[in-house]
Amino acid sequence: MLTNDELAKWDRESFFHPSTHLGQFARGEAPQRIVTGGEGVFITDRDGNRLLDGFAGLYCVNVGYGRPEIAEAIAAQARELSYYHAYAGHGSEASITLSKMVMDRAPAGMARVYFGLGGSDANETNIKLVWYYNNILGRPEKKKIISRWRGYHGSGLMTGSLTGLELFHKKFDLPLSQVIHTEAPYHFRRPDPAMGEADFTAHCVARLEELIAAEGADTIAAFIGEPVLGTGGIVPPPEGYWPAIKAVLDRHDILLIMDEVVTGFGRLGSMFGADHYGVRPDLITCAKGLTSAYAPLSASIVGQRMWDVLMQGTDENGVLGHGWTYSAHPIGAAAGIANLKLIDDLGLVENAGTVGRYLVETMRAAVGDHPHVGDVRGEGMLCAVELVADRDKRAFFDAAEGKGAKVVAAMLKRGVIARAMPQGDILGFAPPLCLTRAEADQIVSATRDAIAEVLG
Repeated sequence: MLTNDELAKWDRESFFHPSTHLGQFARGEAPQRIVTGGEGVFITDRDGNRLLDGFAGLYCVNVGYGRPEIAEAIAAQARELSYYHAYAGHGSEASITLSKMVMDRAPAGMARVYFGLGGSDANETNIKLVWYYNNILGRPEKKKIISRWRGYHGSGLMTGSLTGLELFHKKFDLPLSQVIHTEAPYHFRRPDPAMGEADFTAHCVARLEELIAAEGADTIAAFIGEPVLGTGGIVPPPEGYWPAIKAVLDRHDILLIMDEVVTGFGRLGSMFGADHYGVRPDLITCAKGLTSAYAPLSASIVGQRMWDVLMQGTDENGVLGHGWTYSAHPIGAAAGIANLKLIDDLGLVENAGTVGRYLVETMRAAVGDHPHVGDVRGEGMLCAVELVADRDKRAFFDAAEGKGAKVVAAMLKRGVIARAMPQGDILGFAPPLCLTRAEADQIVSATRDAIAEVLG
């Protein structure tokens, strides 16, 4: 049995952590937490601290920690069939069953589901399918992808390019040339304070139209967007945004990829964000909520009009040359089946809507009038508090002051984990969908007290 000190030393000396200041961590200047257990909305670390996880890991532990149903499903699958590939028509009972369960829940107009391991690889799959689609239709020049500034779609080469956050581009030679960015639907940061939500939607649509005109619609293959901006600030779209954007895309024959890695399977209080906002995408990206992160699994859900062209492509060119070794991994699929059953049995989609609304409303009542709180926003079980130097002028703090990170640290002392979002002093909340009102109150209380401690 390792002592805590040995484990901590090995961590600093051996483990390359993602999204971490490497120098500070290696030198012991950055915080370290070794997590040992979890139950419901709480995690426990090696020092015995019990913390309310207000971000569900990374928006992903939707059903909560410690669910024996999923653990037992994973163990049973490992004993029966730990692995077999999905190439050339091979399947397992778990992968086939999960495919049916996903399609039963998918928005109208979707045709098939392809399984990978994470949101980044699912978006890589989607871009390849979009390019293949246009090649089969004889449109080799129609390849550019429009994303939004502040969007998050992964951290690979193409997916990091789609991501519209400086952190994921800086010194990586990204974005790649096939990716172009348009206005983020971020009403709080609108260029003209006089703009209402409908006016700002019209502004976003106009900027998109300008970009399409400048690039040429015949060069643009697809538009990708999260139903609610996630890592870019947890920002619900302004009034009428998605139907207006979809109308532009349809007019220019541009495919719509809805990245539902965060929102898929209940987080908005609806099974999918596409249904929540009343739009029909051509591709849907899923991951986190598919298994509640009990095992790695992602999904690319393909719409009917794309599926028809993909079949045409293989009739003309033979086997579709795309796949991962671990596509539709049986253990991940078994976790997905048990997870989706729990979401249904526990009524977690409905709970995300009702308790999520309570969280946002209670947070707004508790801190919305603070002189350094510029905005409290959210949708479903997503909530954000944006901190400002001057709320009347919408003046922001100097990023070097790290006000958001300091508030998050003060919340941690009060037993609640929040996330300091990048590119702004924004407190992010995305708790497990099983959150209760009493637990929501705990999050709000910690937020209120931490803001008072740090900002007065």
